[in-house]
Amino acid sequence: MRLQIEHLVCVLLLVLGTGTGAYAQISPGELAKVHSHLEGMSNCTKCHTLGEQVSNEKCLACHTELKARIDQKKGFHVSYEVRGKKCAGCHNDHHGVNFKIVRFDIDKFNHEQSGYKLTGAHSRKKCADCHKAEFISDPKIRAKKFTYLGLKTNCLNCHADYHQKTLSPDCAGCHNDEKFKPASKFDHQKAKFKLAGKHEQVACADCHKTTTRNGQKFQEFKGVKATNCTNCHKDVHDNKFGQNCSECHNSVSFTAAAGVKNFDHNKTAFKLEGRHLGVACKSCHKQKLTTPLNFSRCSDCHTDYHNRQFAKNGVSPDCSTCHTVKGFIGSSFSVEQHNLGVFSLKGAHLATPCFACHKKQEKWNFRQIGSACADCHENIHQPYISAKYYPSAGCESCHNPTRWNMVVFDHSKTQFALEGAHTSQACRDCHFNKEKTGHANQKFAGLSTTCASCHTDKHMQQFAVNGVTDCSRCHSLEKFKPASKFDHNKTKFVLDGKHVNVACNKCHKEVTEQGVTFVLYKIKNFQCVDCHL
Repeated sequence: MRLQIEHLVCVLLLVLGTGTGAYAQISPGELAKVHSHLEGMSNCTKCHTLGEQVSNEKCLACHTELKARIDQKKGFHVSYEVRGKKCAGCHNDHHGVNFKIVRFDIDKFNHEQSGYKLTGAHSRKKCADCHKAEFISDPKIRAKKFTYLGLKTNCLNCHADYHQKTLSPDCAGCHNDEKFKPASKFDHQKAKFKLAGKHEQVACADCHKTTTRNGQKFQEFKGVKATNCTNCHKDVHDNKFGQNCSECHNSVSFTAAAGVKNFDHNKTAFKLEGRHLGVACKSCHKQKLTTPLNFSRCSDCHTDYHNRQFAKNGVSPDCSTCHTVKGFIGSSFSVEQHNLGVFSLKGAHLATPCFACHKKQEKWNFRQIGSACADCHENIHQPYISAKYYPSAGCESCHNPTRWNMVVFDHSKTQFALEGAHTSQACRDCHFNKEKTGHANQKFAGLSTTCASCHTDKHMQQFAVNGVTDCSRCHSLEKFKPASKFDHNKTKFVLDGKHVNVACNKCHKEVTEQGVTFVLYKIKNFQCVDCHL
């Protein structure tokens, strides 16, 4: 009686909350067994919201294991069959203690909607064969009387590890889901030991022995030694010819041994290539042909021609770093490798032959040849340029390795800043003088800054003051002609009237003195009668 009253009060609260309780059920009924702990008026709001239907949020607040899978977009409840539906649409309650809230047709259930499609032997299994508590790792889910949740999809979640963690847990890499044996997807050719010749006809168990491990039957697949033929086969030669049987034998037929003259050296760990093909066997095999030799480094047979020039930490690099078996002469040392050293090859240095820098004395020298320009190139400017214009960068302060005559120099640091037409002049125009022999002499230090020191005085010192002609009084640095800065009105003869339009050469005639012809600008007599009749 008490239970019925509690149900009635709860329903009345819900009806009052909706305001439309005329059609509401007065007694919704007892809860299913799984929800029986929620019986009682005080628990109604744990599932119901006053005035509203049962919400998914309320359901998932308790069923956290489902919420976690839904948040991860895993499982049946995120499939197109369920997505967007209310929990109460499939799992409604108040139908009695024995009512099954979880109900669906097992025979018609599409397992692919759970995110795991049943194929092969799995499709023929009963649900209970896989959905067992012992296969569930989560203790909270495992404690449920029965559930379809909690199973992982990896093979070893349900199946025993036959290989006892010696192989990859990805069983599908070798096996299919139809039949465990044989391992139909395993390809021995992808293993470290590839099957060839008669090995293809050998049964797996002949090499992969079955033993007992951890008290269980165990077949060895990993760790089987296959480095030498003698790992499986008896050495009938009692190690007289070493452990590498393939030097004379092959996997097709053991009896088909090649003679020494026809011995294929390429079947050994050291293939004969290049110049090695012409070397006599005795040159390397000093004692017996079967005596093991070291051949991991060129220096096992060859002396270090470079006398440890390239040694690091007391160890010389292998010759193959720079040379090939085709011949010692002709290095394979790349520009990229060179640039890792103290001197990077740039510009014109890229086209420079190695021997232009690395000179041969008794032997080729590759170390400690210097990295400054002056270590290889003659300093043609010494002593023609003052030391103060030699920064620490050396030649590269003015020149670059791409083009030598592409000079970058800040002339403003000198006493003669370049302006006007001077900025477009080549350095050689001012700083190099050619002799009659054709030899060019350079001069950078002690040059005069007067115009006449570089330019010819076409006026024959008519405008000289104290023996020096200052061209800048009349001419600009941009262009010599016309004399844009000259003002005739500042002379003793001011131009006015028709004189303004008279051409200069009408009055200033060419004269010849001492074999030199020039325009006479300094006219001593300039009265009217001196020009006009």
